[in-house]
Amino acid sequence: MPARSSSLLSRRLGLLALSLLALFLAAGCSAFARAVKEGDQFTTERKWSEAESAYLRALAAEPGDSEVKVKLRDMRKAWSGEVLGKAKAVHEQGDLAGATPLLVRALQLDPENGPARTLLTQTLDARVEVAQTALKEDRFQEARAELDAVLAVDPEHAAASRGVVAVQTAWARRWFTTAQRLEEEGKLGNALLAYVRADQEKVGATPARERAEAVRRKLRDEVAFLVVAAPADDKAEAPDVAQRLSPGRLSALLPQDVPIRVITTEAPKDHEGVRLGVSLERVMPVKAVEQAQRSTRYVVTNKAVPNPRRTELESALLAQERKLEEVERKLGLALRDYLRKQDELTQVREVANRCRARERQTCGTALSECINAFGRAKRDEVPKECNPSRCNPQCEAEESTLKQKDSGVQELERRVESAQESAEAQRREVQRGRDAFFREPLTVEEPVYADYPYDVELHRLTITASVTERLVDLAKDTAAASPHTADYAAMHEDSSNKAYDKVGVLADPVQLRTEAELRVEAGDRAMTAIAERVKERFNAYRQRQVEDARRGMVRPAAEDVVEKAVRALLLTADAPPQDILQPLARARGLTRPESLYGN
Repeated sequence: MPARSSSLLSRRLGLLALSLLALFLAAGCSAFARAVKEGDQFTTERKWSEAESAYLRALAAEPGDSEVKVKLRDMRKAWSGEVLGKAKAVHEQGDLAGATPLLVRALQLDPENGPARTLLTQTLDARVEVAQTALKEDRFQEARAELDAVLAVDPEHAAASRGVVAVQTAWARRWFTTAQRLEEEGKLGNALLAYVRADQEKVGATPARERAEAVRRKLRDEVAFLVVAAPADDKAEAPDVAQRLSPGRLSALLPQDVPIRVITTEAPKDHEGVRLGVSLERVMPVKAVEQAQRSTRYVVTNKAVPNPRRTELESALLAQERKLEEVERKLGLALRDYLRKQDELTQVREVANRCRARERQTCGTALSECINAFGRAKRDEVPKECNPSRCNPQCEAEESTLKQKDSGVQELERRVESAQESAEAQRREVQRGRDAFFREPLTVEEPVYADYPYDVELHRLTITASVTERLVDLAKDTAAASPHTADYAAMHEDSSNKAYDKVGVLADPVQLRTEAELRVEAGDRAMTAIAERVKERFNAYRQRQVEDARRGMVRPAAEDVVEKAVRALLLTADAPPQDILQPLARARGLTRPESLYGN
């Protein structure tokens, strides 16, 4: 019966699965048919978008249905023809920009639509002609927009590509002409931006890059911070040091990417800068020799000393023996508790055995009396001597006590075994410690050290150059400037000693740098300090120019603002302020603002 029930249940489940599959297939066929019917209806009503969606749903249900694919292709051809009709109507009205997307859509729906492709080609060519006409009339933005639209549809359109180049060239020439006019008007900052814009529009179309470099040089000369320097006044009669204080050395120490000019001629009137006067007051060499002593340690002999390792092993052995004593004490306590509990268990077991004997005797007596009473009793009558309660257990308390004592003894037995294992392991550790201790020697050889003092000479050579410089603003040349005098020292020292082979001290000869090297170094240090003070004056000057340019950034397209901003940017070529550079680039349409610096 169970096998027949299982077989019947399997058949029912199979029928249920087949029914569900049939329902799903019927539902799929129903959705497919409904989608095809809707597509046919929308096609008849010329609702192309809805028809396309319906046919696509049908293909999603049946991807391989060729009939639906044909219907979809025919529907798209009809849709393409309708879009082409709209495009022709728009084209006839002269709206080339409106006709272009319609023709593109018609070709997307039906790539084989020859009339649409022909009309699209004609439309693109007509738009190129419109752009060329706009270019001739100097409407460059309109021409560029038309050409970009054509290239967006056909990136390979040769006439449009040539038109873009022509527009860029025309833009470059216009900007170049504007830059020339601005340069003639003396607006060099605006002219520089115009030249840069012309070069970015079309490189090589005009000589804008060369002109930009020329204007950039003029501007840098105009805003340059001049340092009028004369050869150093050599009062110390030290030409090697005075040569390090020359204007050429100062120019090499100043930053090269900002307009700081070191000149030896007279500066233009009212030009920003300083006049530098340098005087070498004295060059004083100082040699010093100091006597000192050092000491080195060396091995005198070896001596026998108590072995420290043996002491360590002895201490470890003593600790292990103390631990063994503690472990053995715990073992003894556990063993005594186990023996005491064993005696108590023996007594409780004897009491339980006597109770069991009494219980058996009582039950035997009751059974014998019951048998005798059955012989005397009437038929179908149970005598009172046969009461089962007379054989009930009477030793529950003794049995419970015996069980508790037995479990306690077993726990103590485990504790005793664990303590014995610990004691045995500790005995092995003690024996290992004794072996290691007695194998270690009593004494070891130890080196005896001694300190050996020896004489050392410390040689020091110092070159001190006293330099006086005077920095006077060119705009305040008549005002007296307080001179600044400072000492710049170059020092080198080295120690020397003889060799002492007995104690391992090697000879160390004196290796001082030459006096000529230190004199040059002292002069370089003086010129480096002077260059730092010149840079401080330059930084103060350009900071004023930058702050003045920032105040005009509310109208960055104004010509007067541009003039100030360009000059401030040329002064800050090492770290251009972005809050000036970016607004200026946007106002003049520069795609690469860094081109302002000639990069």
